[in-house]
Amino acid sequence: MSILESRNDLLSNIKASVEALLPIDKDMKLSNTFNMTDDIRHKVLKVLITFSARIPHPAQSNSTSNGNRVSNGSIASNINIDSISNNNDSLTLLRWKILAYVSRIDLTIAKWFESHLDALSILYELGYGETQQGLWAVWAAEGHPNPVHYQEGKISGCKSWCSGANIVDYALITYRDDEGKSQLVTVDMQQKGIDIDNRAWQAVGMQATDTATVSFDNVSAPQVGSPNAYLDRVGFWHGAAGVATCWYGASASLASYLVESYQQKPNDYKAMYLGQISSDLAVSRQYLHQVAQLIDSQPENNHELSIRQLRTNIEQLARQVIETVGQALGAAPFCGNAHFATLSADLTVFIRQSHGAFDLQSIGQLTCLQVGSNRWQL
Repeated sequence: MSILESRNDLLSNIKASVEALLPIDKDMKLSNTFNMTDDIRHKVLKVLITFSARIPHPAQSNSTSNGNRVSNGSIASNINIDSISNNNDSLTLLRWKILAYVSRIDLTIAKWFESHLDALSILYELGYGETQQGLWAVWAAEGHPNPVHYQEGKISGCKSWCSGANIVDYALITYRDDEGKSQLVTVDMQQKGIDIDNRAWQAVGMQATDTATVSFDNVSAPQVGSPNAYLDRVGFWHGAAGVATCWYGASASLASYLVESYQQKPNDYKAMYLGQISSDLAVSRQYLHQVAQLIDSQPENNHELSIRQLRTNIEQLARQVIETVGQALGAAPFCGNAHFATLSADLTVFIRQSHGAFDLQSIGQLTCLQVGSNRWQL
């Protein structure tokens, strides 16, 4: 990052570059008749990738020595921390603002770009060294009946729920070794022995994400990090918060349609619905600021409890916004506004990346492990 490029400049430059490709008005609204095609998505993604090295990693706080945070080995940061430390904003919050901005436009692009940034941050944290240029992804879903297995530097088997399967250049892929430990490998997706099957994905929401089952047959895959490093590193939960930021950005975008509708044709019912979701958005926004600051002030901690609570809060927010804005505006935007309809359908599917009752169970267990009895005292 240039020494002249501040944090706010970075976000502004990203916005200007993206919006040059899209018909966006002064209120950050896409034209009602605009059709977001795969070609446009790929062009926007390509522009976003050019900014990758200038976007801070989670917990890459000003106080971290030389801008580095590693759990295994060391790696030089591509980001000049001093050049963007001219205000008190959290660097993690800057990253989240970028993800939220992209999510306001299109959740398919956000899904691809969040995974790309997460892959780069994982490699950074594990001390992998210089990464290859191109689009990265993290494919860590488990449960396929023919799981990935590793032998002598190569992998075979299948991985489900691989988003961007046909456009990704490099993937970080997890597998379980003979002892049940989680291992991580990198895969160059241009190799022979890779088969991509999109037939399993039936969802209307997030349909454009190119999510597929990928099969590997004796494919070269260098290992990254030590056993369980992927799951045990503090950044695992920091990255999970980034996904919730995407949910928040899309929720705020949907809510803005109700603001616009009220401004054009006010009535008391719209005001009531708007008051409800405005309050919910304000709480989630403050929580994002708080957790970002917490991560940057204590980068050595994973903050699992706070991040699980954050994800649960924003999942509930998203469901509330989808329902309430729909009640307030009726069927019209779902049927006549391409951006609104796509974002609503995509967000409904994307928030299912939450784990519902299992997350609440973990939150309860982690709450009981906290030291002291005054957990909620002001």
